[in-house]
Amino acid sequence: MTQSSKKRRIAAVSSLAVAALALTSCALGSDLEEANKGGDDSEVKRLVLAQSSDFKSLDPQNLVETPGERIMRNVYSRLFTIDDDMNPQPDLVTQYEQTDDLTWVFHIRDDVTFQNGDPLTADDVAFSLNRPSDDDGLLEYLYWNGIEDVTAVDEHTVQIKTKEPMPTLIRLLAKSGGDIMPSKLIEEIGLDEFFKAPIGSGPYQIRSWTPDDRIILDGYDDYFGGEPKWDEVEFRVIPEASTRIGELLTGGVDIITDIPPVDWDRLETEESADVVFGDTTRTMLMLLRNKQGWITADKRVREAIDLAIDNEEITEGLYKGAAKPIRSRVPVGIFGANPDLQDTFVYDLERAKELVAEVEAETGEPIVLNITAPNNRYPLDSDATQMIAQMLEEAGFTVKLEVLEGAAMSDAFGNNTFGEGMIIGLADALLDAKYSVGHYLAGDPANVGRADYDNPKVNDLLHEANMSMDQDLREKNYQEALQIIADDRAHVFLYQLPAAYGVSTRVEFEPRLDDRTYFDDITLN
Repeated sequence: MTQSSKKRRIAAVSSLAVAALALTSCALGSDLEEANKGGDDSEVKRLVLAQSSDFKSLDPQNLVETPGERIMRNVYSRLFTIDDDMNPQPDLVTQYEQTDDLTWVFHIRDDVTFQNGDPLTADDVAFSLNRPSDDDGLLEYLYWNGIEDVTAVDEHTVQIKTKEPMPTLIRLLAKSGGDIMPSKLIEEIGLDEFFKAPIGSGPYQIRSWTPDDRIILDGYDDYFGGEPKWDEVEFRVIPEASTRIGELLTGGVDIITDIPPVDWDRLETEESADVVFGDTTRTMLMLLRNKQGWITADKRVREAIDLAIDNEEITEGLYKGAAKPIRSRVPVGIFGANPDLQDTFVYDLERAKELVAEVEAETGEPIVLNITAPNNRYPLDSDATQMIAQMLEEAGFTVKLEVLEGAAMSDAFGNNTFGEGMIIGLADALLDAKYSVGHYLAGDPANVGRADYDNPKVNDLLHEANMSMDQDLREKNYQEALQIIADDRAHVFLYQLPAAYGVSTRVEFEPRLDDRTYFDDITLN
């Protein structure tokens, strides 16, 4: 590609971003007035946050997405939690032991109540953890199906049996899907009715949810971890970045997510707000179909896609160097990451053109790529998608884009309803490669019906690593498997996203590597 064509493409994207920025938000009348009332300590301690997209339900075991996890982690308790150093710590658990390779026993607190006053017992734990490990219709089943059975030994003791040795069980119990729900109430009214007004045992209770608008939560005064810091928390959905920024600057919200790079310099000059950056485990990638019957089953096609994308043009030109090119699903910060696949890419447009021409000469047809992509889900996602589509077309592909927002994108991913490819950002809630590599393991629910990638060598390496308690062996196996996956182009890896939040100067907030938001970690200045 010529330097002039690069400039034209970045200029086109930049002009779109500037145009979006010009659409400054209007104050939402009473909403802003109410939000500003929460700006002092006189009466109600109120925190208002805004993110770019909503979640599709209030079922904590059927989400597997950051927008939902930001809420659910504050509503429910889990057996373990993750501390600021990304290590698991007891939440409901008081002590535990592993009695054999497959059996674990956990003793839980006896002073925990749900937000309706009912005590939390081992029966609630067993019910809640058996659900994602048994129900293959839940999105969390992909990660919890390694559990064989959870049983209540007595009122405050739980036994968990796994199907195979599970070196990541403790981290799993701190992950989304491990949310403990009130089994007695659910047995009385049913799951459908429960999720209309769910309760947990965490520090905050859901008051109301208006899909694609906002969710409002109240502090739960009888929370076993102590009095919540906020009386009320409101999480709003504001898809347009320019509108989120306008709300921040006019005092309508305290914290906003997903600040585009084009606005970083502007916010840093504002007196009422700052840009706060953080690392993330989120990798932007293109899911590809590897199964016979799809044109992307031909490795030459996948390689051509990879070689056609100039990752550096995206990370430097669009993200101002804050994003990093990557050739792996597992970035640095996650156990098992391969350092050779970080901050690197393999752009070769001429070779990509040759591969496309070679395949088309054999099939006698143009290579059509139907690609599903997000809009307003990640910073500058639609701009990056347009750049990628142009790059692929320069290589000779015919690209047909389907751009989806919010819950529609989550549904397409969860139900595998996309064509040859899907551009999506995937994070790692376990901070362990085992969470991510299921996408490349034959027979794993995260792989079946999606990539359908099957490499016997990779299968052997991953099976051994996933079950071994030898951490050195696990790390070696994961790194080797990740190199093979990159060479096979099971997926095409694009870049590692940074986190950029807009934060009002009235509050103190520090992003976490796992992208979770604990409301009580946010304090008033």
